[in-house]
Amino acid sequence: MKKIIFSLLVLLISLDLSALEIGKVPPSVELSDDKGGRLDGSSWNSSEIKDKVLLMFYVDPDEKNMNEHVSTQIKEQEFDRTTYGSIAIINMKATWLPNFAIAKSLKKKQEKYPHTLYLKDLDKTLVDAWKLKDDSSNILCFDKDGSLLFEYQGKLEQKDVDKLINIIKTHI
Repeated sequence: MKKIIFSLLVLLISLDLSALEIGKVPPSVELSDDKGGRLDGSSWNSSEIKDKVLLMFYVDPDEKNMNEHVSTQIKEQEFDRTTYGSIAIINMKATWLPNFAIAKSLKKKQEKYPHTLYLKDLDKTLVDAWKLKDDSSNILCFDKDGSLLFEYQGKLEQKDVDKLINIIKTHI
């Protein structure tokens, strides 16, 4: 009996519990009302991930600098904004900082970076729906059809940044 329980436990641990799969469109997610959305209060749906290669940062505000080197290197590429876009989703529930303070900071960022769509996730919706890493930095890249091309949770090493840039260049 112990062997059966141990085998089942090993099997469960080895299963990939991610809701995301490379080459597939992720399950639809909506951020609206008490779940979050755009800075102006309007809703956002992941079905909007289309028509451009889109790079998404899903970030705990306490870890906002974890992948700053990625943002810097992507900006240096000066990708054509007619074929490339970026989304920053802030995991508002992952921090002790008050929402009003984060929202104020996001409005300033939106003014500074008008080509990036800034969104608020007030209830860890993407952590639950897409199994993104909580209290961290997640980077995802999607093709023009909304299929996932790249996913990384945590701090990217340079080889992964290079891989991401090459993926974007290939799919633009």
